[in-house]
Amino acid sequence: MTHYTPRGYNGSMQKNTKKGLEKRLKIIEGQVRGLLRMVENEEYCIDIIAQTSAVRSALSSIEDVMLGNHLSTHVVEQIKGGKHAQAIEEILSVYKLSKKK
Repeated sequence: MTHYTPRGYNGSMQKNTKKGLEKRLKIIEGQVRGLLRMVENEEYCIDIIAQTSAVRSALSSIEDVMLGNHLSTHVVEQIKGGKHAQAIEEILSVYKLSKKK
């Protein structure tokens, strides 16, 4: 079944991409729960920092996959539909967000 995102795009994502992202997010969810336990147990600060770094890296990989998906689907659709300015605006907004890290 095809659905559309709030911005009017066809909301399709390759099944293997979606399953991979769901798997990664569940792993991240477990890592975050582990972080909570570490804080509750007052574990060594450096160990907690190392774990937060791992979570941040995992989230970054999710962003990479999502950006690749967006570029190869929605941006292509925008350009083919003559919406070049919208495509550029979205790409620049993501770029600006990435610089804030």
